[in-house]
Amino acid sequence: MKRLIVIRHGKSTWELQVRDHDRVLTQQGIDDAHSIGNALNDLDLTPDQIWTSTAARALQTATLVSEYIDYRLTKLQLKRELYTFSGNDLMDVIATAEDTIATLVICSHNQGITDLVNDWGSIRFDNVPTTGVVVIDFDSNSWSSLGKGTTKFHLFPKLLK
Repeated sequence: MKRLIVIRHGKSTWELQVRDHDRVLTQQGIDDAHSIGNALNDLDLTPDQIWTSTAARALQTATLVSEYIDYRLTKLQLKRELYTFSGNDLMDVIATAEDTIATLVICSHNQGITDLVNDWGSIRFDNVPTTGVVVIDFDSNSWSSLGKGTTKFHLFPKLLK
């Protein structure tokens, strides 16, 4: 079995005049990442690896969440390929994971996140909100040959308030 934990980066600012890749989290984005991290800690999830987009807002989100689930930051893997807005591109990156990884966390961007969880999971979402988490289990031993999975649960910041 493979477990994929998908996290959409937290709410980010448009106020700074920086390129999209360099946009950082707002205070709400930071607060939501702490809330989601705390909720994931309560669920006792233990990822084998966390991969994040290299965009500042995704890296910030992954870093904050990883502190709650006792994941060493030195193991956090930055993947430029996760800086995409395509669900198909995300699945192409996921397919490269080593099969020794049972639980993989990715932190990336919408529209790709929503498309990915709708295409590969069993529950449809109109939109995965910022800092939203969706967990999908796959009955497979290989990341490169995943079929349709089962959405086990989701955590959205508004549900935690």
